[in-house]
Amino acid sequence: MPTEDETLDVDAAIEALNAALRLQYRSALQYSITSASLLGLEAQAVATLLVSFSDQELADARELVEKVVSLEGKPTTEVAELRYEASTDGALGWLIDAETEVIEALQSAIEPTGREGRSEALEHMLEHMIMRKQRQVDRLARARRS
Repeated sequence: MPTEDETLDVDAAIEALNAALRLQYRSALQYSITSASLLGLEAQAVATLLVSFSDQELADARELVEKVVSLEGKPTTEVAELRYEASTDGALGWLIDAETEVIEALQSAIEPTGREGRSEALEHMLEHMIMRKQRQVDRLARARRS
């Protein structure tokens, strides 16, 4: 049985999840913007990949909303800064930076989870999101190299 300091800090978890959610909304939208606006033959292969990333990001945003609501919180509707970058290199660089920021926010959301069953489930969900996003960042970095 977890001690009191090992239980889920619900208020802190909601706050951290909302901080990540604000960035997660951006992820889904930024991948969509970038995939639809890249120019050139080489960029078209990357654009198809970005569409699939966008779909996964939207699914993760729904999971975060569900978790905030299940903790009796109110999910944020604020979206982090979006950008249009004309060059493929600039667009991929911005995606890498933005995704790195949300990975760190998701990692920060693990801290208040504690050690009880529902805490472990939340931590596991966040770790899977982080793992998937890091794989995407790695693919973006490879695509960005000449």
